[in-house]
Amino acid sequence: MKQRIITAIIAAALFIPFVIYGQYPFAILVYAMATVGLFEVLRMKGTSLFSVPGIITLILLFIILMPKEWSEQIQEITSYSNTEYVFICAILLLIYTVLVKNKFSFDDVGFLLASALYVGIGFHFFIATRDAGLRFVIYALVIVWTTDSGAYFIGRKLGKHKLWPEISPKKTIEGFVGGIVVAFISAMIFQFIAKLDISWITLMIVSVVASIFGQLGDLVESAIKRHYGVKDSGNILPGHGGILDRFDSLLFVLPLLYFLHFIG
Repeated sequence: MKQRIITAIIAAALFIPFVIYGQYPFAILVYAMATVGLFEVLRMKGTSLFSVPGIITLILLFIILMPKEWSEQIQEITSYSNTEYVFICAILLLIYTVLVKNKFSFDDVGFLLASALYVGIGFHFFIATRDAGLRFVIYALVIVWTTDSGAYFIGRKLGKHKLWPEISPKKTIEGFVGGIVVAFISAMIFQFIAKLDISWITLMIVSVVASIFGQLGDLVESAIKRHYGVKDSGNILPGHGGILDRFDSLLFVLPLLYFLHFIG
């Protein structure tokens, strides 16, 4: 616990100034975190980021991460859209299976494409959310952090019924519900302070759905780790694991806020 607290304080001290300032420094930080996240996913399967398919996937990740403003500027220069560049990367990965005589297979292509989308989409919306306003980033963090804390403490205190033991043995139904309740209350308090330009009923609904999706994001990463037989996605954050271990919930919550038109 002591190690977790120390790491959290140091990470927050480094991370928060970038979030507050936003703009290019924040976008560069997100690109760096996403790169580490992709490295963690690929390492689970034993695929090197510093290989031909790994580099192509990294380029694909960078394309997916690209803020709208950047992609529009590149399209003006090259006449190609992000979608077309994604298509090119997919074709190159498929061609590589032929060049190496299926030592790198169609299944491997699917894994790399899914990895780039899994990591890239969530972090892309991290940049987009910061561009929409600092309050939205704080709201998302409040939902994720209070859901996680509520699920952990209520689960430890009251948890008796396993939520999904095949995926995450320690999680309980009581903790799952407790996380939603704590996040809901925290979102209401946040609204009193920040006064987001949104109706209370919409905020209530979105907060509950976002809390559920955040926990699903956690379970998805747990499922990936269990499938590949690893405990943590990485060890870059002592006591916390890897980048994906810390941002797995946000990777689901941030896109959701856009799909629900809560942001944008």
